Amino acid sequence: MVAVLVGISASAYGIASVGPDASSLPRQLLSQPVEIEGLESQLEALAGHRLDLARSEITRASDTADALLQRLGASDDEAASKLRTDLIARRVIEGRPGKLVRARIDQNGHVIELVARYPDDSPDAPANTFKRLTLSRAPDGSLRSRIEDAELTPEIRMAGGTIQSSLFAATDAANLPDPVAAQMADIFASEIDFHRELRKGDTFSVVYEALTADGEPVAWNQGVGRVLAAEFVNGGRAHHAVWFAQANGKGSYFDLAGKSKQAAFLASPLEFSRVSSGFSMRLHPIFQTWRAHLGVDYAAPTGSAVRTVGDGVVKFAGRQNGYGNVVEVQHAKDRTTLYGHLSRINVRAGQKVSQGQNIGAVGSTGWATGPHLHFEFRVNGVHQDPLKLARSVETVSLEAASRAQFDHLARAVQARLGIAESLIGAGTGVQ
Repeated sequence: MVAVLVGISASAYGIASVGPDASSLPRQLLSQPVEIEGLESQLEALAGHRLDLARSEITRASDTADALLQRLGASDDEAASKLRTDLIARRVIEGRPGKLVRARIDQNGHVIELVARYPDDSPDAPANTFKRLTLSRAPDGSLRSRIEDAELTPEIRMAGGTIQSSLFAATDAANLPDPVAAQMADIFASEIDFHRELRKGDTFSVVYEALTADGEPVAWNQGVGRVLAAEFVNGGRAHHAVWFAQANGKGSYFDLAGKSKQAAFLASPLEFSRVSSGFSMRLHPIFQTWRAHLGVDYAAPTGSAVRTVGDGVVKFAGRQNGYGNVVEVQHAKDRTTLYGHLSRINVRAGQKVSQGQNIGAVGSTGWATGPHLHFEFRVNGVHQDPLKLARSVETVSLEAASRAQFDHLARAVQARLGIAESLIGAGTGVQ
C-alpha cells in the first residue's frame, strides 16, 4: 500500500512539472465600449409596469379609517369611505384592536386590496379559526367587501429554559409565550406543585404549536396552539408529557411509557391568576364579619377567560344572589363546580362542556369589591378545598390498539425534546 501511494505521488509530481509557467504566457487586453441608456428611456420603460406597495399594520383602539390608511401608505378617499360606511368593511376599525391588516397600494396611493385577519369572538366559534375580511377592486374599479371563516395554521416550535425564580420568569427568559407556561403548569400539575416544589436549576424543554393566519403570526392569544410534548426536570427527576389522539378521537397527555397524565380536573379555572382568598375563615370584605370562605377567589382582570375544570353538564347559568352572574357545572360522581361574579356567561343550562372550555369571563357582579373569580368545588353537596383538584385521580388510559402508534410517536418526541433541551440557556426557540 505504501508503494502504491508513493507511485501516485511521483506521477502527480511528474505531470505537474511538465506544464508551462503561467507567468511566461502572453497577455492581451481587450476593451469594448458599452452604451448606457439615458435616464429618460429607463423611466419610460418603467412607466409600462405597475409598481405596488405592500404593507402590514395592526389596528389600534384610536384608529379611524383615515388614520389606518395613512399608516398603510394609502391616500384613497373611496377606501376611507368604504371603511366608514360599508357594513362589512367597517369591521376593520370597529370592535377590539389588534387586527392584522395587510394592504396592497398602487403608485397613486389607491387601495388595490386590503385584508384584515382577526379572531372570531362568538361563543361557539371553533378555537382554530379566524375571520378574514377582504376589501378588493372589482373589474369595474369599484371596491367590494367580503368576510369568511378560515383556519389557523400551526407551525411546530421548540424551546428550553432553566428555573431561576419562577416558571413564568423562566419562560419569559426563553422567549416563550405565557400560554405555553400555563399549559405546562396544567400538564404537570398532578406531579409538581409549581407554587412550593420548584427548585432553582430545574429545567424544561417543550415542543408546541405556533399559530399563523395565512402565514402571518397572529397577535391574539399570543399565537399559541397546543403543547405537543414537554419535559420538566424537577429536583433531578424528569417528568414527560406527549399529546396523543387515540382511535376514538379523544386526545390527552401521556408519559413516554404510555401512562395517562390527564387528571379529572384542571388545576385552575383561569390560565393566569393569583389566589387572593383561600378556602378558610376570613373577614368578609363587604359585611366585615368573620365567615367561612367555602371556595377560592382568583384575582384577574375583567374579561379574563374562565374555563370549566372538567367535563360535565351546565347545571345552572344565570344570576344568583351574591354570586352575581354564575355558572354551575355538574361532573361525574356527584361533583359540582361553581364559577361566580362573571361579567359574561358563554354557556346555557343543560349544555355539555369539555374540560378547558370557555364558559364565561371574570367580572365583579354580585357581592364583589373588585374583578375576580369565585370558584367552588363540592362533592355530594359538601364544599371541598378547590386547590386539591389538581391531584385528582386519572381518567384516561391508552388503548391497546393505539400502543404501536404511540410508541412510534414517543420515539420521535424524544428526539425533538433533545433538540429543545439543547436550547436551554440560549433564550430562543426554533421552528
